Amino acid sequence: MLERLVGRDDLLSQPEDRDAWVVLMTATIMLLIFFYWGRPGGYVASGTSARVRDLTAGGSVDFVGAGAYLWWGLSSLVWRLAVPFAIGWWLIKMRPVEFGLRFRGIAKHFPMYGAMYLVMLPVLIWASSFQSFLNFYPFYDRAGAGGTAFWIYEVGYALQFVGVESFFRGFLTFGLVRRFGLLAVPIMTVPYTMIHFSKPMPEATAAIVAGLVLGFLALRSRSFVPGIALHVGVAVTMDLLVLARLGQLGNII
Repeated sequence: MLERLVGRDDLLSQPEDRDAWVVLMTATIMLLIFFYWGRPGGYVASGTSARVRDLTAGGSVDFVGAGAYLWWGLSSLVWRLAVPFAIGWWLIKMRPVEFGLRFRGIAKHFPMYGAMYLVMLPVLIWASSFQSFLNFYPFYDRAGAGGTAFWIYEVGYALQFVGVESFFRGFLTFGLVRRFGLLAVPIMTVPYTMIHFSKPMPEATAAIVAGLVLGFLALRSRSFVPGIALHVGVAVTMDLLVLARLGQLGNII
């Protein structure tokens, strides 16, 4: 049927073509599942928040609310790392290390990522002065109160970025590079930019640059792990800068 529609009989004749189909279809399904069940709203929709409230005998509202972000982080590990990497290993015989989950030899690349963080720092300071960012960050609306709930939120937030880098710079980029070469990076950048559409437009626009740069650096270092450190560092810095501008930083330090 496909051959009749496109007039070609060789679309899936090469292993790289079949592998690309597996990667792209797996990524599409994972994006769908994560959007509806993996984000903080899924914590409530799944009934997990009610069970947590029951287990803690009513619990604190802070703990129950912050738990949504821990759910977000753990869901990111499942749907953006564990499941796609397992499918890749099973169907296209690519091990996690071939998807960029590599620690050996990455230390020499950290100075580059550190330099990128320093370049970003004045941009973050500037961006945190805009009302759109002050209204948006931190995601957890009681973060400024500090306490255990703040750290639960930040742990979940950080874990979420482990999943982001694993999925976009790992599964998609390394999974497609054998078929598309360096075009794998802009292909990955399309859905990566789209997950930022709910954020302030300057950040969504910057995601295009970030996707391209982090994608090329991941291929160069053969690892997405340094990108996790950079992404977490930038995100936590933005939270702290916003809290400082709101006069709430003293509650958590």
